[in-house]
Amino acid sequence: MEIRRDAYLEQLKIRKDNGMIKVITGIRRCGKSFLLFVLFKKYLLENGVDREHIIEIALDGIENEELRDPKKCYQYIKDAMKDDQKYYLLLDEVQFMPRFEEVLNSLLRISNIDVYVTGSNSKFLSSDIVTEFRGRGDEIRIYPLSFAEFYAAFDGDYDDAWEEYMTYGGLPQAVQFTEERQKAEYLKNMFTNVYIKDVVERNRIQNDNEIGILADILASAIGSPTNPTKISNTFKSEQGITYSNKTISNHIDYLEEAFLISKAERYDIKGRKYVGANLKYYFTDIGLRNARLNFRQQEPTHIMENIVYNELLVRGCNVDVGIVDVFEKNSEGKRVHKQLEIDFVVNRGSQRYYIQVAYDMTSEEKQTQEFHSFRNIPDSFKKILIVNGSQKPWRNDEGFVIMGMKYFLLNADSLEF
Repeated sequence: MEIRRDAYLEQLKIRKDNGMIKVITGIRRCGKSFLLFVLFKKYLLENGVDREHIIEIALDGIENEELRDPKKCYQYIKDAMKDDQKYYLLLDEVQFMPRFEEVLNSLLRISNIDVYVTGSNSKFLSSDIVTEFRGRGDEIRIYPLSFAEFYAAFDGDYDDAWEEYMTYGGLPQAVQFTEERQKAEYLKNMFTNVYIKDVVERNRIQNDNEIGILADILASAIGSPTNPTKISNTFKSEQGITYSNKTISNHIDYLEEAFLISKAERYDIKGRKYVGANLKYYFTDIGLRNARLNFRQQEPTHIMENIVYNELLVRGCNVDVGIVDVFEKNSEGKRVHKQLEIDFVVNRGSQRYYIQVAYDMTSEEKQTQEFHSFRNIPDSFKKILIVNGSQKPWRNDEGFVIMGMKYFLLNADSLEF
């Protein structure tokens, strides 16, 4: 089954022959190699590029172990270029090569080669794009399958697709399996034997048990504010382990660098400033998060929130968690300070959106809670409530937009309603 990744393929098309190194980043097994070596290669061939002018190197394959040597790899590429016509280099998992920046910078000096590389670690790539490539690195971030991509390849109706996506996520290989047991075992094995193992080996972590428990805590806490101090206290009280704030902070950074998780900072909407404490962390793939917890904690609201967060990133938005300071009277008539939360403050270009996510809006109390936060935002940017289900978007009397998850996920311009 070939799953279309049209949005990413389009990003490669518009960057073709732009004189920059196209760096495709993302979590392992999210489809970077398939995008480059199958979909983009097919596009090149269909548009007149000779097969001999496409140079393919997968550095994670044992057959290319020698080419992990930067000088040998550079010479191999040079030798493959037999004439002055344009060549296209597809270089997979470039982080396996030491000093890869020098090789890529050397290739930039060759006028008839267009370079595309993939990598699974932001520490090796994103920061180096700025510092090493002097403005000539062009990053394309790839994510696991969005729900729209997943649904397009799913053999069944929306409700079944949604239940499966909420449970097993969008890693392409997991989607290919037909049995639930296969999906579950694949995801659990990937988390432990690929992602965690990579993080431990790359960062020379001595106690891999600590980072495993840290992953469990973060998986349990999606959608909840947390910080290294809280996590350290949890280790001490529940595990009897002393795990310093600094070490926890470093280990969270390692998980981010492997694209396993990402953080949403807290933004004070009225004060127009970031609040450093109590960030929220979300998993890049909800199936991996569920697998890490052995599919035990299936809180639909938090899972929905994680999926909405990932969808906003796929759409190129900058996403923060919003807080609104208010003073209200309590039951005794006294004015008390409260912090109301907005699930997401979303910025894209000059546009801003405030988004709340709710699984169940049947109770009047829940509606009051969600709308109360909107009412206290001191500006007129669009305010959207995303609820579980297939409801088409509509506006209530206060101008708030309410839409079902199905509409939000399957319409790329759903924020513009």
